[in-house]
Amino acid sequence: MQPYELSLADAARAVAAGELSPVELTDSVLGRIEAVETRLQAYVTVAADSARKSAARAEREIALGRSRGPLHGIPMGLKDLIDAEGMPTTASSHVRADHVAERDSAVAARLSEAGAVLLGKTHTHEFAYGLTTPQTRNAWDHSRVAGGSSGGSAVAVAAGEATFALGTDTGGSIRVPAALNGVVGLKPTYDLIPRRGVTSLSWSLDHVGPLTRTVRDASLVLAALVGRDRPDPEAGDLTGLRVGVPRNYYFERVTPEVEESVRRAIGQLQGLGAELVDVEIPLAHYIQATQWGLMVPEATSYHERTLRSVPDLYTADVRVLLEAGEFVSAGDYLRAQRARALMREAWAQLLGHVDVIAAPAVPMTAAKAGQDSVEWADGTVESVSDSYVRLSAPANITGVPALTLPVGQDHAGMPIGMQLMGRPLDEATVLRVGRAYEVAAPAPAPVLAPS
Repeated sequence: MQPYELSLADAARAVAAGELSPVELTDSVLGRIEAVETRLQAYVTVAADSARKSAARAEREIALGRSRGPLHGIPMGLKDLIDAEGMPTTASSHVRADHVAERDSAVAARLSEAGAVLLGKTHTHEFAYGLTTPQTRNAWDHSRVAGGSSGGSAVAVAAGEATFALGTDTGGSIRVPAALNGVVGLKPTYDLIPRRGVTSLSWSLDHVGPLTRTVRDASLVLAALVGRDRPDPEAGDLTGLRVGVPRNYYFERVTPEVEESVRRAIGQLQGLGAELVDVEIPLAHYIQATQWGLMVPEATSYHERTLRSVPDLYTADVRVLLEAGEFVSAGDYLRAQRARALMREAWAQLLGHVDVIAAPAVPMTAAKAGQDSVEWADGTVESVSDSYVRLSAPANITGVPALTLPVGQDHAGMPIGMQLMGRPLDEATVLRVGRAYEVAAPAPAPVLAPS
């Protein structure tokens, strides 16, 4: 096994034991980037020289007994919405082509303090306003979408171009690409992780979180981001834990292979001792309208000045969405806020009866690049983006923590993800359940499709 293939936890263990140096690990990952990046296009910017300097500094500090913890000397990528001092933050847009960050974002500063090695900035769907990241290719099949908007971060982690990465999630933008590329994505509780220095899409829905190869790795990154020690999630016995299984919404309009894989994974949780409880998702009919009613006007407000001054610099799909936001009335926005309040209250009651809710992360595996829509068995036609956001939106609206992890593959070998959602600020339980499944049924390692 090459160093770039190691999980964060395994790499940290090897570094701590003196079996692997941060310089060797960083060189291995940079070599991997050089080998596959022209095919995958995960990165906007690769800062190889500064990464090697950071790795050398970490190596010296560790040799002197000044270890900063498990992230010390570990190479990582940042979604190109997240400021890192002296580096461009383009949001994968010509609108921000000349922007260079003057200071670190809060999360970049915390990861720097933890000793992580910044490799560069990963691609996003322009300004995070999309679910495909069209410039980036899926790590398993280059003819398919990477998912979005944190597509570059997910692909980098899946392909060995980063040991871990950060993304943002407004309507599934961590969880969707994680599921489509067979890695782990964690959207923490709203506002648990600070968003200072992160380009906003919709400030009341935006979250920052990690993309990793394992649930254990996600726990390690979360600990650094929240600034306090957290033990590894326990694996194994789930006796006494109640897992909610939705009888509505989450298993509607999903492919048979996705449903089969997720239900099988839920059955494995039951085999580990968890009690399965049928649950009704409240106010399901209003979820998508509420998500769009919040996100669209907030995004348009953020872009108001540049949309008027340089509209031609936006890609067509994003510009249309931003222009549409100008037609959302104040009344519509306030009704969406009211619906959100009702959903939060209803979900709090629901999560008073179960510890986590288990469901599909996305209704289908990665679509073909350029595919616009999908037709479901009931005859419903849905855009690809609407399909991907549909199962992710509730956790953004309510702000509850949500974890996506791989639980299978479809007939074409494309990854399938399961989503675990829990009570606000109870990431520990969500991670515990995910870790228990991960240990009991490890997923295959991602393999790059032939070029």
